[in-house]
Amino acid sequence: MISLLKPAPATAPLSVDLIDPHYRRLRWQVFAGIFVGYAGFYLVRNNFSLALPAILKAHPEFTKVQLGWAMTGLSVAYGISKFVMGSVSDRSNPRWFMALGLLLSSAITLAFGVVPGLYGSLALIVTLQALNGWCNGMGWPPCGKTMVHWWSTQERGKIVAAWNVAHNVGGALVAVFATWAVVRFGHWGATFYFNAAIAAGLAGLILLLLRDTPQSCGLPPIEEYKKDYPPNYSAEHERTFTFKEIFMSHVLNNKFLWAIAIANAFVYFVRYGVVNWIPTYLQTAKGFNFKESGWAWTAFELAGIPGTLLCGWISDRVFKARRAPATILFMGLTLAGLVVYGLNGRGPYWIDMAALIAIGFFIYGPIMMIGLHALDLVPKKAAGTAAGFTGFFGYFLGSAPSGAGVGWIADTWGWNGVFGTMMVCCLLTMVFSAMTLGRKPT
Repeated sequence: MISLLKPAPATAPLSVDLIDPHYRRLRWQVFAGIFVGYAGFYLVRNNFSLALPAILKAHPEFTKVQLGWAMTGLSVAYGISKFVMGSVSDRSNPRWFMALGLLLSSAITLAFGVVPGLYGSLALIVTLQALNGWCNGMGWPPCGKTMVHWWSTQERGKIVAAWNVAHNVGGALVAVFATWAVVRFGHWGATFYFNAAIAAGLAGLILLLLRDTPQSCGLPPIEEYKKDYPPNYSAEHERTFTFKEIFMSHVLNNKFLWAIAIANAFVYFVRYGVVNWIPTYLQTAKGFNFKESGWAWTAFELAGIPGTLLCGWISDRVFKARRAPATILFMGLTLAGLVVYGLNGRGPYWIDMAALIAIGFFIYGPIMMIGLHALDLVPKKAAGTAAGFTGFFGYFLGSAPSGAGVGWIADTWGWNGVFGTMMVCCLLTMVFSAMTLGRKPT
């Protein structure tokens, strides 16, 4: 298994006449691999949030705060894993690395649906959710590494935006599949085991479609192929760095990476503060049923698809590959959507839906943009670690508090306190993103 995870070696270069058709075909193939693969990770990540109202009903011995720790455990472990496994992914073959993570996550999610005795212990629930988060951390870094090897700097805004839509496809389908499965099998446990089976199948597609670097397929580096060299590009960028070089030279001493990492913490608190609690908020505070809250979840996720694509296009075309202005613009519009969502109170369902669609449309652009910004700020052989670094902040300091933290704020100050906290986070995201204005890609 360890040998399978090693980077694929360079193969003999193809003849000049074969380079272009092979590059074009393999780029579509590789993109399909990371897209369906990453969507698969979302099928086995947020199932617990969706099933939370049913779990609270079936197990009244638990409070929202207690089960919120399960979501926090997942987020903390995911954030740490994204950083740690990001550095491992920089020295691994993304094809096998990503597939292994998805298979392990699928197995853990399956257990939540088929082992009823699991719910007899809060500690066991939190532990397994944490393990799921750790395995999920093996998804983003190999995708980031793959994209910087197969697409050049000037085209990454569009391609990362298109790939990032996998968040929304997987996030939307988890509710669609779960709703169908619960109706079909008559038990909320289907929320877990049906999606786990699909995700395991997608792991096979990763192995079929994904490839390591262009050089491992007999192709030249992407910079040479596209004649698109970053300002500081050299042959050094094609060398696999040591762990010390990655961390000390390109990550920990990069003040701009620190700024967007902190911004990522605030944007992730908003994202997961909304999506993790859509079912609970709409069902407990507004009296909606499982189906209505499920459709609201789906609308939120689907709205992120055009929003993410638009954000990537604006970043490349309007702001000339500058990522911070697009982040600031979209977070300002996210703030406006939160104001409407929070002020609606006991108002009509369609206003909640419209507000959630607006928030989903605008929030996923900055999420994608910060991840892309991290890739731009380091050489491509450190891309996985940089993505993992910002992801660590996003999940450890952003998503994690949105679990038990939001549950505590809701119980202590009500839902108005939750919305007020998220609005402040929007403003802080804009402040820290502004610190990188004018910084060019490495």
